[in-house]
Amino acid sequence: MQISTISFDGDMTLWDFRKVMRHSLKYTLVELQRQVPTQRVLELTVDEMVVIRNQFAGEVKGKIWNLEEIRLRAFEKTLEYVGCADKELAVHLNAIYRKHRFEDVELYPDVISTFDVLAPQFKLGLLSNGNTYPERCGLEGYFAFVVFSQDVQIEKPNRRIFEITAQRAGCELAQMLHVGDSLENDVAGARNAGVSSVWLNRESVPNDTEIRPDHEVTLLTEIPTILGLGGK
Repeated sequence: MQISTISFDGDMTLWDFRKVMRHSLKYTLVELQRQVPTQRVLELTVDEMVVIRNQFAGEVKGKIWNLEEIRLRAFEKTLEYVGCADKELAVHLNAIYRKHRFEDVELYPDVISTFDVLAPQFKLGLLSNGNTYPERCGLEGYFAFVVFSQDVQIEKPNRRIFEITAQRAGCELAQMLHVGDSLENDVAGARNAGVSSVWLNRESVPNDTEIRPDHEVTLLTEIPTILGLGGK
């Protein structure tokens, strides 16, 4: 069947999530150190905060789906870790984090030009295990559908989330093309669901797995050519 619909992963495909996450945590850490200038807090690092969050997310996987709740609870855990448990302070820190996390997202430079070529010919959508909302990063109006794993309580690479996406897009699975940076979540997940896949490999890292995408690109601007369109 001919491709009519393209779903895109978000984090590390359309924007650099790790960059904006660490950027936002730095602002949060500065505020924490201003409010609680103890030796332990002054020694706290962004890396430690990332570890605490990821460890907590692992502990509640399948129990708490909302990523913003997980982040808030992770700040509570961080404050416990440095010996100053304070839920009100955690809420304050979370608000600072959220401000920068959502307001300072920067799209990769190849996103808009690619979407401008694809949008007139294909139905575009977002399929993400993250929680960056299109209207907060300059993509309002581009997506015909948005599917977040936290909303449907299923994560990529589960086949079911691709089925839900196709239903929302109003197409058959065989009419979908999914684009993402993760071989496991995006490529293997798509293939298992009968969806064509594009692996976005921005750093040209070797694929030493048995997972084989239908297409591999280093820039999103290569996708129109794959689909028989002229790129910008």
